[in-house]
Amino acid sequence: MTERHQHEQGVPHRHPLRPDQDDTLTYWRAMEIALRELLIEKRLTSADEVRREVEAMDNRSPVDGARVVARAWTDPQYQQLLLMDANAACEALGLERGLYKLIVVENTDQVHNVVVCTLCSCYPRFLLGLPPDWYKSRNYRSRMVNSPREVLREFGTVVPDDVVVRVHDSNADMRYLVLPRRPAGTDDWSEEQLAELVTRDAMIGVTFAAEP
Repeated sequence: MTERHQHEQGVPHRHPLRPDQDDTLTYWRAMEIALRELLIEKRLTSADEVRREVEAMDNRSPVDGARVVARAWTDPQYQQLLLMDANAACEALGLERGLYKLIVVENTDQVHNVVVCTLCSCYPRFLLGLPPDWYKSRNYRSRMVNSPREVLREFGTVVPDDVVVRVHDSNADMRYLVLPRRPAGTDDWSEEQLAELVTRDAMIGVTFAAEP
């Protein structure tokens, strides 16, 4: 049966893996395949809808997160909303609210925040795109909790001894985003210019925002 005929008949089939994908059939991958193919067989979704959603997820980037941070840096009222109700703040910019509670934590002169998921890789993908490999690694997940300053130094981030480091553990229902400190010398910068200084790693908290 050809692939075209399979689509026409509604018969589920597996799309070929990308060259960079690991084809090891783990328990969770087998469960995902079984559920996906059952949903397609029951006509609750289609292989094309699944493909479009996966492509949309793969194409997300930290750009939207950077927009949120840049607006907070330039608009005190928006920053207050972001810290009180981050989901509503995202919606106010025309962005997706996310399916979970988003909490934004602000870096200050006294506190530096950093995010981890100790169980797996929970992460605000709708604002930051796919999580980096190091964020998902057991090394990062365990050591960031026990030795945060040491791990931060490995990223080139030295937090002064008089600044408290707070580690926030994301989970399936709640995700964190760090609002980094605004770099000095950017008082007259536009939101678009400021957004270019906001990196994914700064919004996770393992680095500072880029210097102008």
